[in-house]
Amino acid sequence: MEPIEHLADTWLQQDQDDATRREITDLLQANDEAELEKRLRKRIAFGTAGLRASMKAGFAHMNALTVLQASQGLAQYALEQHEDAVSERPSVVIGYDARYNSEKFARLAATAFIRKGFTVLWFGRLVHTPMVPFAVSRYQALVGVMVTASHNPKNDNGYKVYWKNGSQIIPPHDRGIAKAIEEVSVIASWETSTVDHDPNVRRIFPKTVEAYCDSLRALVAPFSRNEQSMPFTYTPMHGVGLPFMQQVVDILQLPGDTMRVVEAQARPDPDFPTVPFPNPEEHGALDLAMQEAERNGSTIILANDPDADRFAAAERLGSGRWHQFTGNQMGVLLASHVVETWRGQRKQLAMLASTVSSRMLSAMAEKEGFHYQETLTGFKWLGNVAQDLRDRGYEPAFAYEEAIGYMFPTLVWDKDGIAGAAVFLSARQRWREQGLTSYEKLQSLYQTYGYFDDANTYLISPSPETTDRVFTDIRTFGAQGDPPTSIGHRQIRRWRDLTTGYDSADAVNGKPDLPVDASAQMITVVLDDVVFTARGSGTEPKIKLYIEARAASSQKAKGLADDVLRDLLREWFKPEYSLRLAGT
Repeated sequence: MEPIEHLADTWLQQDQDDATRREITDLLQANDEAELEKRLRKRIAFGTAGLRASMKAGFAHMNALTVLQASQGLAQYALEQHEDAVSERPSVVIGYDARYNSEKFARLAATAFIRKGFTVLWFGRLVHTPMVPFAVSRYQALVGVMVTASHNPKNDNGYKVYWKNGSQIIPPHDRGIAKAIEEVSVIASWETSTVDHDPNVRRIFPKTVEAYCDSLRALVAPFSRNEQSMPFTYTPMHGVGLPFMQQVVDILQLPGDTMRVVEAQARPDPDFPTVPFPNPEEHGALDLAMQEAERNGSTIILANDPDADRFAAAERLGSGRWHQFTGNQMGVLLASHVVETWRGQRKQLAMLASTVSSRMLSAMAEKEGFHYQETLTGFKWLGNVAQDLRDRGYEPAFAYEEAIGYMFPTLVWDKDGIAGAAVFLSARQRWREQGLTSYEKLQSLYQTYGYFDDANTYLISPSPETTDRVFTDIRTFGAQGDPPTSIGHRQIRRWRDLTTGYDSADAVNGKPDLPVDASAQMITVVLDDVVFTARGSGTEPKIKLYIEARAASSQKAKGLADDVLRDLLREWFKPEYSLRLAGT
């Protein structure tokens, strides 16, 4: 194994950023081999979500050098993949959010692409993440890059990649790009000002935002002048969402005072001073918004995460209690609105959800006659599979994932928190005309399609090796060293393992109905009344559990899901693994 001092020398020979050079030099002087090993031994992994990590010096982290290597490798790979199709100078869309170093990393990426012969389509201002894939499709760019870490903590950043079809990359492109990045040995330029003067830079912010708003306008129905608009409270959670939500207010023709903003969270702030983990799903993340809503008298809260690709909502009920809609609840609410306003043939309408999301959309499809498609987790799959459905003659109109992500394909092939908020406001107005609040509409959907409830959670794993050992032990839990046949007192009716490539539902070949990935842990189990998936997170030290039950009442469904969670914690995720349950 190469001595750590050699790796440090390699870093110092390549890095021209004074701050990160100093970090490595200080560690060398302190003889901190353990920290140097963590930072230099393994390269930050390039996956289907691109790059994401904390911002530090070292090959394992987000910094100027790793961004430049990623950009040069991505540019080279894209050119090689499309060398026969590129008859003129290819283009790349580059955007960035308000995190520390986001603009700097975006400027470095732009320089790398220009040196590789690309035209850079440059926003030059803060944008929400979906604006990048929108622009990739609009301008037929070869590739798109968004510098963001979405809702991660403040010390993180990321490098999100979109392919020429406007969707996130899927295999085998992730492996091809990773290989190209590894082959980068010399950085062509460290300039951050190239985008300010180079003739191969095209500034696209005003026209692209205008086009985006035109496309969004086609998705929603503006309020008529005689309709009374109901105020709502909005928080961008210290992110980039506010200017785009102000556009939504204009598109819906709402009075200017309809949106009441949480001022303490209104402006971009990379420190996220009021929410250490800026994810609207996190417990307590909407506390300030609830306080503001109670002050201003609004009964609805809308929230985006910092890069505004996710959307959450909460409603104050008649009892005074706030109900925050889960991602699954909002998903079926938005899906019902799409179905009820659909003007085409039902059999051509298609909607999608990932395998960790509620089966309620499938139940809705069975009753209403539209096509439902299950995909692997992540909008990389939802977006690409939706395009496959379009090519087969379907009209994909909506897709969602339980982690508060919602996609409207006529706008963008990725989740979009601004579009989600706009469609929700438009749908909410329809429900009001029917005499229903959003929560009451949800209850009516349960009465129509069945009551679904979940016990989703995650366990923090001490290491990737522990996670792999846990899943290996699960697969050999049975009496003969094979997969288990029961969970608690419930019999397993279906066992699907997308890591090993086995599905008991296929009695002939045992082949799964979804793509297999040996590098990712994922097992789905169907019981009589509960379906659950256990998977390892690709970006965090977590084992995620998605447990959903269907029953005759919400209370019974919740009880069933909780019961299976208790059995799993007792039988599969035992104390000896040193796993820590979320919230404990």
